[in-house]
Amino acid sequence: MEGQLPNASEFVADLARSVGFLSRLPVPDRFFRGHDGSISRAVRAFPVAGLVIAALPALTLLSLASGDALLAALIALALLTLMTGALHEDGLADTADGLGGGRDREHALAIMKDSRTGAYGVVALIFSFGLRAAALAALARHEPATATLALLAAAAVSRAVMVAHWQTLPPARENGVAAGAGLPEESARNLALFIGGVVALLLLVPALGLPKTLLALIVAALAAFGFTRLVRRKLGGHTGDTIGATQQFSEIAMLATLALVI
Repeated sequence: MEGQLPNASEFVADLARSVGFLSRLPVPDRFFRGHDGSISRAVRAFPVAGLVIAALPALTLLSLASGDALLAALIALALLTLMTGALHEDGLADTADGLGGGRDREHALAIMKDSRTGAYGVVALIFSFGLRAAALAALARHEPATATLALLAAAAVSRAVMVAHWQTLPPARENGVAAGAGLPEESARNLALFIGGVVALLLLVPALGLPKTLLALIVAALAAFGFTRLVRRKLGGHTGDTIGATQQFSEIAMLATLALVI
């Protein structure tokens, strides 16, 4: 990591702004009063914001998993989607439509800006919910607590790697939401990745051991890296949609890996 450790009060403010940016959870106005709207530094708190957002869905999964594990997983994911306002799922659907149906860069970006969802987007959403629900259900059948910890860890890690995607690529549009929010600082990206990794290790190693945890982290990172390379080649830069899609791809990859190795 570069730079000094963050001041506690500044990190709390960054966490509040991150929660407000990534979810529909209420955040006190005082954290935004006089703020310029940039989250270039605040992204360092994205992994912790992921924990905050996923806390209630994870507890819901834990409380219901003793019954039908698949139903419990779907309810938890539905609650998680409501809390984020389907922010990342919308990004996944738009990105799938753009990359799948775009003839070239400009056509792909135009499709992604269209509010309508096409066949590629619908299929992407079906697989996203299906794969995550199946993975969580498999983990819950093994041990409900393990599924709960996996959901929390994946929420933190996926929101860390989306910062890396955001920081690695230039904006594909000059007037996009992501461009307006500011490019993440390199030190903020490094801290986000560090926090995400530490959270995953602390949550998963006691339940699954170090090798399985490291494998899941590597697969999640590879999914984000591979997608980032694809976006660079197809679009030349990031958009808010590709940032959200990065979260989805890495979360799916991590949960699926954990489910396969238990």
